Amino acid sequence: MKQIHLAAHFPGVNNTTVWSDPQAGSHIEFSSFTHLARTAERAKFDFFFLAEGLRLREQGGRIYDLDVVGRPDTFTVLAALAAVTEHLGLTGTINSTFNEPYEVARQFASLDHLSGGRAGWNVVTSWDAFTGENFRRGGFLPQDQRYSRAETFLRTAWELFDSWRGDEIVADKQSGVFLRDADAGAFDHRSDHFDISGRFNVPRSPQGRPVILQAGDSHEGREFAAATADAIFSRHGTKESGQAFYTDVKGRLAKYGRTGEQLKILPAATFVLGDTDADAREKAAIVRRQQVSGQTAIKLLEQLWNRDLSGYDPEGPLPEVDPLVGENTVAKGRASVRMHKDPLATAREWRQLAEAKNLSIRDLMIEVSARQTFIGSAATIADEINDLVQSDAADGFILVPHVTPGGLDEFADTVVPRLQDRGVFRTEYTGPTLRDHLGLNT
Repeated sequence: MKQIHLAAHFPGVNNTTVWSDPQAGSHIEFSSFTHLARTAERAKFDFFFLAEGLRLREQGGRIYDLDVVGRPDTFTVLAALAAVTEHLGLTGTINSTFNEPYEVARQFASLDHLSGGRAGWNVVTSWDAFTGENFRRGGFLPQDQRYSRAETFLRTAWELFDSWRGDEIVADKQSGVFLRDADAGAFDHRSDHFDISGRFNVPRSPQGRPVILQAGDSHEGREFAAATADAIFSRHGTKESGQAFYTDVKGRLAKYGRTGEQLKILPAATFVLGDTDADAREKAAIVRRQQVSGQTAIKLLEQLWNRDLSGYDPEGPLPEVDPLVGENTVAKGRASVRMHKDPLATAREWRQLAEAKNLSIRDLMIEVSARQTFIGSAATIADEINDLVQSDAADGFILVPHVTPGGLDEFADTVVPRLQDRGVFRTEYTGPTLRDHLGLNT
């Protein structure tokens, strides 16, 4: 049977997080990061994942306070976690659009050294001018060039990682430490995106290169992952859509000389546990209403309508007016805004659904926005996870708890032992590096 891979996502305060729960803690204090990371390590998870936002998102010209409280620097947090964990992989999102290969390669090589080979890099792109304003590059990169730059960025970073073979440093007690190879670290890269040369100043790290993760779902994103990634995030959490995505992406590997085992597919997944399946369903319904308050429902609707809807009652019907088509001027920095390619068609679908089920704005937003992937008792959820992995709908899951930092505790204590009893999840770490955890060294 296939072995299941599990990771823990540390979310920002968002519409998944129930930030009003009495058990919810800070999303910026180090103790919260430590708690989630140690829980994941206790449960023998593959890695801890930290997302990154490069600008505070806005709605109606104001900071979108329902889901953003700020985000500490990714490398700083991961380096600090390296000191309080021993085995857990440490993976972070770093943008390829607004950074430079030398600095990112140096930071990841350093993290890999500090952690003993546990670094992972989620390579993302960004094209929107709103984020770019923080970097004085508001519109410097057209959308159709973002993957071109990302792939060149990654391959340039690989050149830097590989500029050290690993055997150049010689320790001599009398004469001191010296380089046996005078060319160690030397690089010279010329391309449309980068024109750099010099000497990389971090010796080869335990993994050589960090584990590469990618999250694109477009044709370009899937191709980029097939060519370069070790793991790909997926939003396809059901068996049917998961199997289709799994088959598509893994089917692209052969032309790059790669096998299916060299790319892990890991959908993001939320969960609600209960003593029984019925108990879990009751809890899940409560969680959904906590996640989508009346105020949140209006904010979510504004993202599609592209209008100020603050005067509408969230417990009332949908607006009579249609969405404004064109550039979204209400919500800035939100990927969900770009997911609705035809706002008028989506609005028509929502109107039909609301009329058929007699739904208020809030009820509709609960209905159409993301819901929990797994709902049930520990035994039920363990069975569902195992079924999806064994049926090639995924290689594992990146779990997103709705309460931070303790939302993973119950899963670790109840679901993981059942997976271990089935022989589909490790009881101990068998290697020191993240590549070992993911089975990428075999």
